[in-house]
Amino acid sequence: MKIAMIGHKRMPSREGGVEIVVEELSTRMAAAGHDVTVYNRKGNHVAGYNNVDVPKGDEYEYKGVHVKSAFTFKMKSLNALVYSYFATKKAIRSKCDVIHFHAEGPCAMIPMAKKRGKTCVATIHGLDWKRSKWGGIASRYIKYGERMAAEYADEIIVLSDSDRKYFKKTYNRKTTLIPNGIDEPVRNDPKVIKLKHALNGNDYMLFVARIVPEKGVHTLVEAYSKSGIEVPLVIAGGSSHSEEYYKTIKAFADKFNDMTSRARRKARIVMTGFVQGRELEELYTNAALYILPSEIEGMPLSLLEAMSYGNICLVSDIPENTAVVEQHGYCFTNKDVDSLRDSMRDIIGHLKEIREDPAYSPETISSFVLDKYNWDSVVKKTLKVYKTAKVKNAGAAEEREASKWKAASAAKASAGDREAQDQETE
Repeated sequence: MKIAMIGHKRMPSREGGVEIVVEELSTRMAAAGHDVTVYNRKGNHVAGYNNVDVPKGDEYEYKGVHVKSAFTFKMKSLNALVYSYFATKKAIRSKCDVIHFHAEGPCAMIPMAKKRGKTCVATIHGLDWKRSKWGGIASRYIKYGERMAAEYADEIIVLSDSDRKYFKKTYNRKTTLIPNGIDEPVRNDPKVIKLKHALNGNDYMLFVARIVPEKGVHTLVEAYSKSGIEVPLVIAGGSSHSEEYYKTIKAFADKFNDMTSRARRKARIVMTGFVQGRELEELYTNAALYILPSEIEGMPLSLLEAMSYGNICLVSDIPENTAVVEQHGYCFTNKDVDSLRDSMRDIIGHLKEIREDPAYSPETISSFVLDKYNWDSVVKKTLKVYKTAKVKNAGAAEEREASKWKAASAAKASAGDREAQDQETE
């Protein structure tokens, strides 16, 4: 099968969940013998772009996948829209069997692809129009993309049951639930993090995600500042269209660190910026507690990663988080600073006793998530959706041709009737 994927920023990249999903799907599909092309945004829009391991150039091969770039503007408010337009045009010309649109914004281009007879599949990675980093115009455009997916996509994939219910209630549109997967983790002793951040292992709490408002980082730092906990809080992630928010969090951390330093306390907030590779593996491997205070989620890949390492996880009680941790994690009331503060205190104060509970042993947590969320299974289910979408698109094309034929026949018959009437009149 010849497959095109649109919607991520760049591959390879770990900037966000969309980028990780596109890489996992495309490389596995290519390894299975499919012809896969992914369309990057042209330009340096991605955290970690300057890493020496990231391929450069507008076209290259990556793990068997054809990677091509689509033009876009440097303006952040327009680059996603312009990229989606040109990427879709390229995909249409490529004679691919399926175009797979990732995220709601790019789905605005589905009607253009459908007019050219293309089979279109959309993956909704979350209700992006809800995210506070988007302004009014951007939010409306993303909502428009959601509606185009609901009206025109041959098949829609969602990552959570809450999104499945949303599409059914809002658009009466049936969707296919395929949660994300996770790989066997790579565990590493604390070497890089010891040198860079003075972390020795099992002596810090960890947050890994983009520093954007919907991830609830403001709730986390405020709760930590009020907790009296002396182990450090590590915040690993870069900004994403959220530079002012990042600066606000950084300023809070700097002020807090200055105050605790003068008070000779050990507490501190460590902001690492964007991390990947060995440093990220070490952070996951050696964390005492992983915290995800998200206010909005699609399918939290960082939470899956943290659990794959066997970490004790504390998450906000939104359905997308609780559905992942089930009985193997802790929850606090979403957006509630005091609830998060109390939960952090309780867990950090009883780590030894918690680990003695079989449900919270590293082995149990890791096995649970690795058994349930498997990328190979995700790929098989996605390919099945492609086949269903192709059949549906072919059927729709036959119906269109039949309708055209009926319309032409009716027009011809009508013309014949008029001619007969004219002859009778003569």
